[in-house]
Amino acid sequence: MAGLAFCLAMRIAASMEHESLIRLGVFLGLFALFAVAEARAPKRARRLPQGQRWVTNLSITLLNAVTLRAMALGLPLLAAGAALDAAENGWGLLNALSWPAWAEVLLAVLVLDFAIWLQHLITHKVPLLWRLHRVHHADRDMDVTTAVRFHPIEIALSMLLKIGLVYLLGPSAAAVVVFEVLLNGTALFNHANLRLPRAADAALRLLLVTPDMHRVHHSARREEHDSNFGFALSIWDRLFGTYTAQPGQGHAEMTIGLQWQDNRPARLGWSLLLPFRRR
Repeated sequence: MAGLAFCLAMRIAASMEHESLIRLGVFLGLFALFAVAEARAPKRARRLPQGQRWVTNLSITLLNAVTLRAMALGLPLLAAGAALDAAENGWGLLNALSWPAWAEVLLAVLVLDFAIWLQHLITHKVPLLWRLHRVHHADRDMDVTTAVRFHPIEIALSMLLKIGLVYLLGPSAAAVVVFEVLLNGTALFNHANLRLPRAADAALRLLLVTPDMHRVHHSARREEHDSNFGFALSIWDRLFGTYTAQPGQGHAEMTIGLQWQDNRPARLGWSLLLPFRRR
């Protein structure tokens, strides 16, 4: 029994390391791609200097990485590890079925993406969770770094939700990695300050969340930031009536961020303490 536990622990550790390398490689490649693309074809003029914002947003990203590493020490089964553990014990729906690998990956992506959509909607509706999530919305400009600007506590809670879903659903570790890569890649894409041709945007948003579609969600107007909750797939907002096609003031003139804020979200300390402030 001890030998089996040790073997499983080693497989989980190897899987997590492999997953981390895949995700890091894709993240860095896509980050560079969209950063260059938005510099060459920006949709909006910047409101604030880029340097301080990027330092703050990327510092938050590093803190999130440290948070997940710390969770891995106390809770060794993060998403991919939980998938291996569930498979080893026969837990979860998909581990009780004999579906083809492609069908398993497709179902896992759909279920996990819907869960992230629903989680996102809930963070806007529950005041305590909104306090955490508004760190993301407080960015006064929206670009590729906004995609990774989430409070570490929100990142930890999101990972716990993902782990629970993996145990219930029982997807393969490969399916979890596919979803994580898709989620990270589309988040970088749809937060980029990128000007797409209208026809390309219209075609892409039939399936994926585009920059123009997600920019509406970052509007300071309450009715607009309470719409377009999708991160990867655009279908959920259409199905559940939370889809807004365009901002009322147009993309060039709309105000991004929170109604009451000033330029303080560009500061790291202020952003990390925002959930604990009264406003």
